[in-house]
Amino acid sequence: MRDARLDRRALVAEILERRGDAAVVAGLGSAAWDCHAAGDSPLNFYFWGAMGGAAMLGLGVALARPTRRVLVVTGDAELLMGVGSLATIAAQAPSNLALLVLDNEAFGETGRQAGLTGKNTDIAAIARGAGIASAFTVGGEVEVGSAGLNVQEGSAETDIDAPAATLAATLFEEEGPVLCVAKVALGAEPDSYPPRDGVLLQARFRAALAGD
Repeated sequence: MRDARLDRRALVAEILERRGDAAVVAGLGSAAWDCHAAGDSPLNFYFWGAMGGAAMLGLGVALARPTRRVLVVTGDAELLMGVGSLATIAAQAPSNLALLVLDNEAFGETGRQAGLTGKNTDIAAIARGAGIASAFTVGGEVEVGSAGLNVQEGSAETDIDAPAATLAATLFEEEGPVLCVAKVALGAEPDSYPPRDGVLLQARFRAALAGD
């Protein structure tokens, strides 16, 4: 485990505060809880199951609504379960799609067992290998909204002045596909559960996108 970690819930809240009218697809577990804690919205679609499916759903939404920015918020283990999605995203290359991978290097929902990204697995490197050129890792201690992030790209590490607002601008404004791996602390934030009714979630999400 690395020493310096981002505050997961605070980071997600800071980023989503700057979302504008972006659609958000939240993978199951802590990604969904964090997105809901930041403020529920009809433009949020939360996964309660289908582990590994968030990135592909985000791709589908991005292709179906090319004028709408789409952000997928997911975890390291969830993304690795559907890692082939990165190659498909690279092949389709939607300019309006971004992915934020909350990497706590653990299987947080099943007992906090050590995960693969705490060993030799580098999700950003996998994404670049799949063809997503804009794929990078951020990690470090952040005072949300003011302090810098430590950015790692490839094997090099560079300290830059990149507050959460700058990361949000990258996720919501840079031409996609964009993938950011955020090294986050294995926290114990209070649960914040979105609606469990799948019919309701898909119906309101579809209605919110219908005007595009």
